[in-house]
Amino acid sequence: MQFKDIPGLEEIKHRLRQTVLENRISHAQLFYGEEGSAALALARAYAQYITCLDRQEGDSCGVCSSCIKSQELIHPDIIFSYPVVKSGAMARDSRSNLQIEKWREIIQENPYIGPAQWYEHLGVENKQGMIYTEESDEIIRKISLKSFESEYKVLILWLPEKMNANAANKLLKSIEEPPDKTVFLLVSIEPEKILPTIMSRCQALKIPKIDHDSLRRFLQERYRLTEDELERAVSWAGGNVRDALQLAEGKKEENEFMELFIRWMRLAWVPDVPGLTTWTDEMASLGREKQKAFLKYTLHILRENLLLNILPSNKKINRMTKQEHEFSKKFSAFISAENMEKLHDLLNKAFDHISGNVYGKLVFMDVSLKIHKLLKK
Repeated sequence: MQFKDIPGLEEIKHRLRQTVLENRISHAQLFYGEEGSAALALARAYAQYITCLDRQEGDSCGVCSSCIKSQELIHPDIIFSYPVVKSGAMARDSRSNLQIEKWREIIQENPYIGPAQWYEHLGVENKQGMIYTEESDEIIRKISLKSFESEYKVLILWLPEKMNANAANKLLKSIEEPPDKTVFLLVSIEPEKILPTIMSRCQALKIPKIDHDSLRRFLQERYRLTEDELERAVSWAGGNVRDALQLAEGKKEENEFMELFIRWMRLAWVPDVPGLTTWTDEMASLGREKQKAFLKYTLHILRENLLLNILPSNKKINRMTKQEHEFSKKFSAFISAENMEKLHDLLNKAFDHISGNVYGKLVFMDVSLKIHKLLKK
């Protein structure tokens, strides 16, 4: 992957290239941003630039043997590590390279994925992935080997926050004092969950959202969209590349979430406890990552309803689909500045509980009954 393949972020790209050109590459770096950001894509482009055999001032050459292997995710000196789920054969051996073919498939298709897409691709979307001690042993073994083709050996560790304590502690010394010409690139969406001793040894780089114009050009070059479709994709995504791509490709899971949200609000308004019991059963079957994604979607729709309530005639600030807007014409009357603050806190706490492995059905039933009270107010 080359820097030119990533929309926007020109200042960050320039800074990364300069570290290579000026021979001041930090041995341990942390790229962090919201889920769907360009953090993983940037790590890939940076690794390709580091290992390129004929790098240019503005980008890797893209045509040398090293770049070709990097683009195909088969470069022997670019190592990938990522969470896996212990099940079936993986229960006996949790090294991530056993899933390398699946990793190549999904990253080639979309380098802006989140955990939910990865676990779904593995066929284990109802479980949480982890990076285990066996993986740390494998990383240490791989980085101890001499580089095969390039001057540098680069490890891209996706979601270091998923390392269990033993795995993180085992890897700590290698991150602190890696072999010569070895670079650790950690890519995180929840850096606050990374072991503090590892965080303190990394040079952190926050990856912001993509600006509106860059994302618009990025989609224009790849898809044949009408102006309305293009504007909706860019506006809805709000700088999130993954969401923009999924919407442009017609794969947006928010269509499913929209139906769940509308049913939820109608059931909570009554409240219809038997109906909510059925609804929470359905939510519990989705898996934790989808539950978390749904809570994010709910927060988005509630914010849009608040704006619709306050400024009903300002269409430019609205980021809802036609179907969402139709429902919200009446529903927005029940979302005010007063209850929105409490709804925001309630849903964020629910997100934290789901992340902490609290049983989803209990979380959603509790939230449903509290939403009932807040909507009635």
